[in-house]
Amino acid sequence: MRILRHPADVEAADRGSVVTVGNFDGVHLGHRAVLDYTREIARREGAPLALMTFEPHPVQIFHPEAPPFRLTPFRAKVHRIEALGVDLLLVLHFDRELSRVSAEDFVRRFLVEGLAARHVVVGYDFHFGHRRGGTPALLQELGARIGFGVSVLQPIAAEGGAVFSSTRIRELLTAGKPREAARLLGHPFEIEGRVETGDRRGRTIGFPTANLSLGDYLRPAGGVYAVRVGIEDRSGALTWHDGVANLGTRPTLGGTDLRLEAHLFDFAGDLYGRHIRAGLVEYLRPERKFAGLDALKAQIAEDAKAARAILDQE
Repeated sequence: MRILRHPADVEAADRGSVVTVGNFDGVHLGHRAVLDYTREIARREGAPLALMTFEPHPVQIFHPEAPPFRLTPFRAKVHRIEALGVDLLLVLHFDRELSRVSAEDFVRRFLVEGLAARHVVVGYDFHFGHRRGGTPALLQELGARIGFGVSVLQPIAAEGGAVFSSTRIRELLTAGKPREAARLLGHPFEIEGRVETGDRRGRTIGFPTANLSLGDYLRPAGGVYAVRVGIEDRSGALTWHDGVANLGTRPTLGGTDLRLEAHLFDFAGDLYGRHIRAGLVEYLRPERKFAGLDALKAQIAEDAKAARAILDQE
């Protein structure tokens, strides 16, 4: 997959693509259905499959005071999109200047002059341009006038009628329901990053942990989770391990900063500085303060036992 930051970098071979446009936070099953539809048109037309997205997320520009909410910060989003067979990822830098571009100018500059798109696929709720003035209906009108096709997809629902939605996934995760969130995502919600050096207290009680800061990620419900952790090698390949993790501030140890601490079962090795992906499979219990290290150690042993039983059944 080729990743470009500016339409001027689009090569001749990428022009005439079939493109879908959106934030794609989470790259959930609804997003995948949109990409599947776009891919079919690209295959039929013999054209490249392109995805146009925006970084940073517009909410981070207009509401910088908002708490972290991303399901997939940029690196994680790229991983998900690349795995879906996209040929070209065009990442537009979103700032206030871009937000002031009118809807018609957005289409002209980025879809027509930049990509020479032959077909554009968007969701029913897609808005673009200054003050979100561009609508799917306007995009269809411009496509008919300028000469590119437009498909507008209606809401896509999961079994039981729940619409695939990044907002709904965030609600489930903050409510401590990672399994329900995974049904909409198509995979467990993952927090990825480079393992940081912690206080090394876990190894002194027999449960060494790999520590991740949450950065721009949404804050799921604090507590203990059954997890699957992928360790990335130099080629980017992942080796997966079952484990148990605490997401919180470690009140028994007097901690204050929020982090994910994952203990990997049957693993021996140094993970400091390694890139890992921790998938939240099941919520076990809320975080709480214990009377001392012995009580904490006993509870971690119980949590590990419960996590093993859950993961063995997956």
